[in-house]
Amino acid sequence: MLIMNDLVKHLIKEWDPDFTKVTPEEAKIIDKSDREMKSGEYYSEKEVW
Repeated sequence: MLIMNDLVKHLIKEWDPDFTKVTPEEAKIIDKSDREMKSGEYYSEKEVW
């Protein structure tokens, strides 16, 4: 599955090279997600698939 994720990331970069730019609202979501992951609140890829 890791290979598929890498392929998707590559395709997104080709389609939109500026995809790493985020809006202020997206930045809030990313920060919240980062805090949740650091506190152990996440599912691994293995658990999802």
